[in-house]
Amino acid sequence: MKSTYLLVLLVVMVCFASCISIKQLTYLQEPEVADDSLISIRKMQEPYRLQVNDLLSIRVKALDQETVGIFNPISDSNLNATGEEKLYYDGFVVDPHGNIRIPSLGEIAVLGHTVEEVRKVIEERLMRDYFKEEANVFVTVKLAGIRYTINGEIGGPGSKIIYRDQLSIMEAIANSGDITLTGDRTNVVIIRQYPLGQKVHHIDLTQIDAMNSPYYYVKPNDLILINPLPQKSIGSGTTGLQSFTTILSVLTALTTTVLLFISLK
Repeated sequence: MKSTYLLVLLVVMVCFASCISIKQLTYLQEPEVADDSLISIRKMQEPYRLQVNDLLSIRVKALDQETVGIFNPISDSNLNATGEEKLYYDGFVVDPHGNIRIPSLGEIAVLGHTVEEVRKVIEERLMRDYFKEEANVFVTVKLAGIRYTINGEIGGPGSKIIYRDQLSIMEAIANSGDITLTGDRTNVVIIRQYPLGQKVHHIDLTQIDAMNSPYYYVKPNDLILINPLPQKSIGSGTTGLQSFTTILSVLTALTTTVLLFISLK
């Protein structure tokens, strides 16, 4: 009788240990329950600094439309291209040397600069060499979308592009179909590109403090990896019922094997 109780207790303990808890599935948890709370942001996110292979969209406007035309790209053979395809043909890619090539202006070093700094450089060059003050030159420099890749325990893995100036990791995950039940939200891996190489970062999305992390906002060319929880490799189930069913099936098969072995003796 005592062994039966021990077996039942063991089954119950394994069920609770193997199933995935609500705490592991809940995003941005607060330390204490509150009806309303104000989350203080410790500091503003630093502006993004351009890296090799970034794609820029640059447009020049002025009263002198004829002169402006030599700076704005025109896709002669790709007039039907739209969206990302059009940006591929009309955009300016940062080459391996950290430069972009603009018609008439030639090469401009942009590696490590912000888009605002690049805008000022282009505007100054235009005013110095091509336009007068009364031309009302207006230059727009933008990243051609935020490109990132997300893989692992996610509903829709793959490479994505979002046409916005800022994108949080929560928005990136939602745009990719959310993390699956067996995905580890406590240790999301972000591989980020820097001028001297790539660095690996980690963020715990189950804690509210994640919003203050320097890795909470996605940067262009980020690789986001969602690793599986141990429960997936164990294969015992994601809920208590699934774990109980799995263990019961194993015990039933084991009991049947033992009884057959005894009957053959």
